[in-house]
Amino acid sequence: MTMAVKSAWRRVRHFVWGEEPKTKEEQRLLLKIDWFILSYCCLMYFTNYLDRSNVANAYVSGMEEELHMYGNEYNKINTLFTCGYIVGMIPNNLMLQVVSPRIWLPTMQIVWGVFTFCSSSVSNVQQLYAIRFLQGLSESSTFVGTHYILGAWYKSGELGKRSGIFTCSGLIGTLFSGILQAAVYQHLNGIAGRSGWRWLFIIDGVITLPIALYGFLVFPDVPTTTRAFYLTEEERLLSADRLENDEGRDVSHAKPSWNLVRRVLGRWRWYGCSLLFLISGETESFGSNNLMGQWLKAIGGYTVEQIDYYPSGMTAFAIASTLLCATWTDATRSRARWPVLVYMSISVVISSICILVWRSPIGLKFFAYYLAGASYAGQATTFAWANQICADDDQERAIVLASMNMWNNVINAWWPLVFYPATDAPRFTKGMWAMIGTAIATLLVTAIVYYLEQREKRVKHRRDDREEIVETDEKKEYEGSFHQ
Repeated sequence: MTMAVKSAWRRVRHFVWGEEPKTKEEQRLLLKIDWFILSYCCLMYFTNYLDRSNVANAYVSGMEEELHMYGNEYNKINTLFTCGYIVGMIPNNLMLQVVSPRIWLPTMQIVWGVFTFCSSSVSNVQQLYAIRFLQGLSESSTFVGTHYILGAWYKSGELGKRSGIFTCSGLIGTLFSGILQAAVYQHLNGIAGRSGWRWLFIIDGVITLPIALYGFLVFPDVPTTTRAFYLTEEERLLSADRLENDEGRDVSHAKPSWNLVRRVLGRWRWYGCSLLFLISGETESFGSNNLMGQWLKAIGGYTVEQIDYYPSGMTAFAIASTLLCATWTDATRSRARWPVLVYMSISVVISSICILVWRSPIGLKFFAYYLAGASYAGQATTFAWANQICADDDQERAIVLASMNMWNNVINAWWPLVFYPATDAPRFTKGMWAMIGTAIATLLVTAIVYYLEQREKRVKHRRDDREEIVETDEKKEYEGSFHQ
């Protein structure tokens, strides 16, 4: 009975937390890096998303009226943020190979925290345009930078769950922003002559800066360069050794070389992975454009607090979907990531159809918006998949991860203006048809990437088999000549 219980516990642990460490030393190392890497990365991304979401919450909580915004100016704010995000993406990820990540990531966090404080004092929308562009430039360091760091520390069987936890920390930031804005509006609106939405920016800035200081203290860089005080010399060596034995992982962390462009553009990985997130990332438009909040405000009958609170249901479902899907992909023997993208695509198609049928009950529309939270499940899975695909080339991995998010944000720069303008609220008819098309395209590209990955594995296995045969023949020939 005891053995049966232990066996069941191992299966549960494997499902919940991924591949079990082989030794007690590796288990102790994994606990340390889980605590220090995930604690800082998740807190950093929490504030990152908190600072991104606050504009959406501020817009429906009085900023529109106070800054005399009209037409699609709200969409332009998001577009300028996205432009800054695009410009900073690849440079930020390359800087992680030149400057210590322990220095670079917290420094960028301080920069965007200062800009968050500045947002509380704007007197017109043009000032907010400039601030949001610069904020996007600094915030672009966080998402792809963290996925690069996760891929540098975790094995493929550990990566999905950690990527999921990281993604959820951003979603919790979105969830918390709505709850925080409702509380701020209720208790601080008008205090010291400031509107509630202005206080939101101040509080977000206050939350951001201490977390950056925590990063300076505890973030461990990457295995080959880490000098973290909490890792012994044996653990530093083990952190690199265990990855070298994981599907030929490249842990060199060398500075960018001149043949990097040739390597990146000469393989399918950059094209396939970039295209995959370029398209699949647009399924998140329900949440990233706060469509539910705009819908509630446009149809009327809801208080400011309700407009801030109710979209949190979508975020809550996004968190549940992300964690469950990431856990499942790590637990499978094949580490297959593609089924998550199928689940996500089907969910957003159902949501879009429910919203397109305008005479459907309000309750069904609530269900549709909440179900659309499934779109976020693909984010962690897609980047874990890219980390897995590019595991054998550290520099290529950095470029591919950054490019995936960059190209998605190139689309984000104009996509909401065309398909989700604020003037289309509450129906967003064009947007719902665009969402259905995006989901179908996601399924197609997912199939292409899966096929290319499997073909590359087959070619590699055949090459390895040939090399093994050649080595065996040479060994036999040598042994034969020696005996003669």
